[in-house]
Amino acid sequence: MFLHLRPQSAQQFGAITLFTACVLATSVPCAASADAIDEISAAIADGKSSMNFRYRFEGVDQDGKNEDAGASTLRSRYTFVSGVTSGFSVGLETDYVSVIGSEKYNSTVNGKTQYPVVADPDGLDLNQVYIKYQSGKLTSTFGRQRIVLGDQRFVGGVAWRQNEQTYDGIRLAYKASDSLTLDYAAITKVRRIFGPDDGVQPSKWDSNSHLFTATNTFAAEHKLSAFAYLLDFENGNGLPNSNATYGVSYDGTVSGFKIGAKLATQSDYADNPISYDASMYSVSVARAFGKITASAGYESLGSDDGNMAFRTPLATLHKFQGNADKFLVTPAGGVEDLYFGIAGSVGKLKLAATWHDLSAAETSADYGSELDLVATLPLTQRTSVQFKYADYQSDGFATDTTKFWLTFNAKF
Repeated sequence: MFLHLRPQSAQQFGAITLFTACVLATSVPCAASADAIDEISAAIADGKSSMNFRYRFEGVDQDGKNEDAGASTLRSRYTFVSGVTSGFSVGLETDYVSVIGSEKYNSTVNGKTQYPVVADPDGLDLNQVYIKYQSGKLTSTFGRQRIVLGDQRFVGGVAWRQNEQTYDGIRLAYKASDSLTLDYAAITKVRRIFGPDDGVQPSKWDSNSHLFTATNTFAAEHKLSAFAYLLDFENGNGLPNSNATYGVSYDGTVSGFKIGAKLATQSDYADNPISYDASMYSVSVARAFGKITASAGYESLGSDDGNMAFRTPLATLHKFQGNADKFLVTPAGGVEDLYFGIAGSVGKLKLAATWHDLSAAETSADYGSELDLVATLPLTQRTSVQFKYADYQSDGFATDTTKFWLTFNAKF
């Protein structure tokens, strides 16, 4: 089904994309001159197409569920990016997630609640469709797009899941100087990983959100960012996630040590029904010793007297507080995460292990601990395979959960 969507020629795709561009660019008259149409056609012909296939088996053994989950899914992705004409280019990307074999998991849409959740619903989704304009130091992107800020602790794409999180809106990036970049995005919809159809979770949040980031790079090895993220969600479970976050972050290298740090404060915003104030901070350090890299870090998402905790609803949460995803919504008492990691390689095989100790920020009560293991092997220039394992042991929060993933990637 997915492959039928792929145009048979650049000219066929040109017609599709030209129509899309006209719909999106309401400020640009579609009754363009013949010369302008020729330029657009040339840009389409100069475009690049690619295909990406990601097969994954995800297994979940979770206490409290009678059945173990076994999700066998394939994501087929087609991406097209045009050439540039008069500073303009267009992009389009579609994802089709299909179930391979039996559907023994709770996708949040299929109603199979006897199984643990694996948030990979099947279906066809328009992942990106945008117009980009670049003039001098300013790059403007209009439409549905991928937005990834920093290490994705606050805003990301959740690309780990088969259906990626993307955003409808406008993004402006301005290179003010060789060292200073200003970034602003106005988001009208968040296209969440639970799509393309609504289920237990809404597939999208209606939004009137604003993201401001200023990043200054100095002395080549130091990056300092200041940010303000004003999140206003207008439907479903997005309402209690409406918040205003202000903070700073630092990433750099000092005497061979890679150091990262964040400090932010957050309060309710827009129509959030809960009034609260909370803060977060984190610090991490990593050092390479030959082919081995050791790391350690500490992160605290605070709480307002257990009433409401610091939340990051647009983050790529799988990257933080353990791969078992037990803390996708911050508990009311907040979360403290002390972690240690080691990574290295044996030939082409990359290996990593991370251990987390998780507790409440408000009371310091133990939540649990988690061990995460990852092994990644490139097979060819275009293919790779990855095995991943997460074991969360509860000390009072949520339930014991073991997950493993076998993923095969191919790109063409």
